[in-house]
Amino acid sequence: MKLAILSTAPKCYSTRRFKQAAEARGHTVKVLNTLRFSIDLEHGEPSLFYRGKELSDYDAILPRIGASITYFGTAVVRQFEQMDVYTPNTANGILNSRDKLRSLQILSRHDIGIPHSCYMRNQLDVLPAIERIGGAPVIIKLIEGTQGVGVILAESNKVAEGIIETLQSAKQNVLVQKFVAESKGKDVRALVVGDRVVAAMRRVAQGQEFRSNVHRGGRTETVELDETYQKAAVRAAQIMGLRVAGVDLLESNDGPQVMEVNSSPGMEGIEGCTGLDIAGSIIDYIANQVDFPEIDIRQRLTVSVGYGVAEIFIPEGSHYAGKTIEQSGLRERDLTVLTVNRGTAVFSNPKGSRVLEGGDRLLCYGKLETMRDLVPDRTKRKKKPRIGKLDKGMVEALEINK
Repeated sequence: MKLAILSTAPKCYSTRRFKQAAEARGHTVKVLNTLRFSIDLEHGEPSLFYRGKELSDYDAILPRIGASITYFGTAVVRQFEQMDVYTPNTANGILNSRDKLRSLQILSRHDIGIPHSCYMRNQLDVLPAIERIGGAPVIIKLIEGTQGVGVILAESNKVAEGIIETLQSAKQNVLVQKFVAESKGKDVRALVVGDRVVAAMRRVAQGQEFRSNVHRGGRTETVELDETYQKAAVRAAQIMGLRVAGVDLLESNDGPQVMEVNSSPGMEGIEGCTGLDIAGSIIDYIANQVDFPEIDIRQRLTVSVGYGVAEIFIPEGSHYAGKTIEQSGLRERDLTVLTVNRGTAVFSNPKGSRVLEGGDRLLCYGKLETMRDLVPDRTKRKKKPRIGKLDKGMVEALEINK
C-alpha cells in the first residue's frame, strides 16, 4: 500500500508513530504537508498538485487536519475522495466533528446519550437557557475550541451570564452545557477504529483543575469499557462519518454521555497509557480497506433514475408488523431491505425469515415512488414535559395528592 499522511507537523509524536507503523508493515509512506497542495478542477479530471508538481498515485491517505486549517484541509481530503483515494475519515466527517454544535445536533436525533446543551445569540435568552438545563453550575464552551481551550466552569447563573456576554461581545460562538457533577474532573477517551474500540483510557484532572485533558495536565489510567460504553463510542463515530476517532465520554448516572468526537486523536497519551500499538491497528485497518473498500451506497445506488435509498417506518398496528420480510411482499414491490433498525439494535442484510415489529425502521433500496407511498405522514414530535425550578410548588402539590 502506498500511503500519504496529511500533516503540517511531521515531527509530532502521532505523525512519527503512523509513519513508523506503516514502514514496519512494509508499506510505502510519505508525510505530505497539507498546506502545500494545490487543487485542480477540470471537467471529469479532478487532480492534485504538491509543491507545484502533479501528485503521484496513492492508495490511501490518513488525514491529520488541525483546527486552524479545517477549511483548506477538508478541501484537500475531499479532492482525494473525488480521485477515489481511500480515506478512513471523509471531509464531511471531519467537518461534522470539528464543530461542537454541529456534532451535537447530529447526535441529538439518535438514541445516544449527550449532555443537555443550549446555543443562543441573544443575551435575553441566556438565563432561560441555563434554567432549562438545570441551572448553575454549567459548562461554557467555545464551539471550535480544542484540547480543553475555551472550556469554562461557571458556578452561578450570574457568573455564567457575564462570561457568555463577554465571549459573545468578542464575536465568539459558545455552547452552554449541563454540568455532570458525578463525572467532575474525569472523562473517558475511547479510540475507535472501524467498528470496534481498540483502546480506552480514563483522564483525571489534577488539583483544582476540572478539565481532564492531558494538555491541561490530566493524569491517565487504563480502563476496561463495558459493552454499553463501547457501543456508544462506536455509534457516535459512525454517525459522524468517521472510521478512526477519539470519542470522549462522561460517566454519568444515566450511562455514557458523548461529549466530543475527535477526527484526529493524538496517539501519545493513549499509547503511553495502554502500551498498545494503536497506530499499527489504524494502519492495518486502512490497508484492509484499500484491499476491500466500503462503498457509500447513497452515492452508488442512486444512479439509476427513479431508484434510491430511503427509510420506511413500521408503526404499531401496521399490517406489516408480525409478518416476515418474505411475507410482507416488499420484494414483489421491487424493494430490498438492507437493514432493520430496532431500538439500538441493527440487523444488516436481514433474511426473509426476519419478523418485522412495530417501531422498526427499514433501510430499503428500490423504487422511490413505491417507498413514497409507504412512508407515513409526519406526526408532530411530542414535547417532553419540563419541570423547572419555578414549578417546585406544583411538584410538591402533586406529591401530596398522590
